[in-house]
Amino acid sequence: MNKRAFLKSLAFTSLASSASFKALSKTVEAYAHIPASELASDEDFWEKIRAGYRLKPDYINLENGYYCFIPQETLEAYIAWIREINYQGSWYFRTVQWENKDKTAARLANLFGGTPDEIAITRNATESLDTIISGYPWGKGDEAIFAHQDYGSIQNMFELVSRRYGVVNKIVDVPLHPKSDEEIVKAYEDAITPKTKLIMVSHMINITGQILPVKKICSMAKRYGVEVMLDGAHCIAHFDFKIDELGCDYYACSLHKWLSVPLGAGLLYVKKDKISKIWPLMAPYELDHPNIKNLNHTGTHPVATDLAINNAIDYYEKIGSKRKEERLRYLQFYWSDKVRDIPGIMVNTPSDHERSCGIANVGISGMDPGEMAKILMNKYKIYTVGINYAGVVGCRITPNIYTTPTELDVLVKALQEMAKSI
Repeated sequence: MNKRAFLKSLAFTSLASSASFKALSKTVEAYAHIPASELASDEDFWEKIRAGYRLKPDYINLENGYYCFIPQETLEAYIAWIREINYQGSWYFRTVQWENKDKTAARLANLFGGTPDEIAITRNATESLDTIISGYPWGKGDEAIFAHQDYGSIQNMFELVSRRYGVVNKIVDVPLHPKSDEEIVKAYEDAITPKTKLIMVSHMINITGQILPVKKICSMAKRYGVEVMLDGAHCIAHFDFKIDELGCDYYACSLHKWLSVPLGAGLLYVKKDKISKIWPLMAPYELDHPNIKNLNHTGTHPVATDLAINNAIDYYEKIGSKRKEERLRYLQFYWSDKVRDIPGIMVNTPSDHERSCGIANVGISGMDPGEMAKILMNKYKIYTVGINYAGVVGCRITPNIYTTPTELDVLVKALQEMAKSI
């Protein structure tokens, strides 16, 4: 089989050609006339979307933040890719593997921002962030800034470069309920000195769901000649933005979260003029690539996952970025607005609709978050995760587009009863 014929054969397994995807397309087309803000609460539409997921009946899953499992349309396409790669074997790896990966990276760039030679497909956000932190040209006494609320293992990578190179880490606090963007920007600005080289900022704080004013932080840092790396693990395909419009130098995301790609896919953006300064985490197949490929070699890897990114994008584009964002924000505020003013309940996420989307965190006064999560699961059949970290005490609640208000009513009732019991 020649290369062109093989690429055509792959097209037959694409998501867009499947019967289920055609049915999804008809559903979306039937509601296309309804604005995204109104469709967010149209349960007839979202019930049809829910039907495309295989959901466990044992509990209500409100822990989609760790891993947004994939809809059946994407899952079947992914399985087909695995079968096809297994059928083609080494032939695939030695012929069209890199061409297909480049096309997928280009599609990610077109959809989420940046140019194709600034976007690399990694295994997850952690790998993407660690690539930059470990490969940065640190010198003894250089300073890095990040927040107590940032992801723990990434803070540990900064600790490792501190031990290795003598980097000084300065840790700031992000307020749970900021009065203004400027309050957050100031927290980072006050930590800058002439020795500051890199600031890491969570685009969305993973434990609370707070969206930070990263554009303003990047603009501020630029005035001081300081580079910014954004941890966007939860952001791509969660709410709408373009990476290259944020003003950052580096961006990382896990595609297995809100884009609902099979496990093993992440994204790394490096601004074109910064690529050459980062030392590769692992040696590339060919040294000194002029583009981001210099930072993106991990050896033989599950290429079926790379191919399935396209199917996840097909699904995401069919649903529509604004429809999805509006649905996720609607679901979060549906439950959080009902419990914010109840005595004994603490919502650890800002009430301003622009400062969060689908994720929020809620605690019960005097109750350990681990115990809270256990009660929610054992008594109310709600699965979530307890968090007691960096001043955040509560359970992270992460619905997905298939979640129903009826399920969130169960959560609201549970929180009300738990608050009364303390």
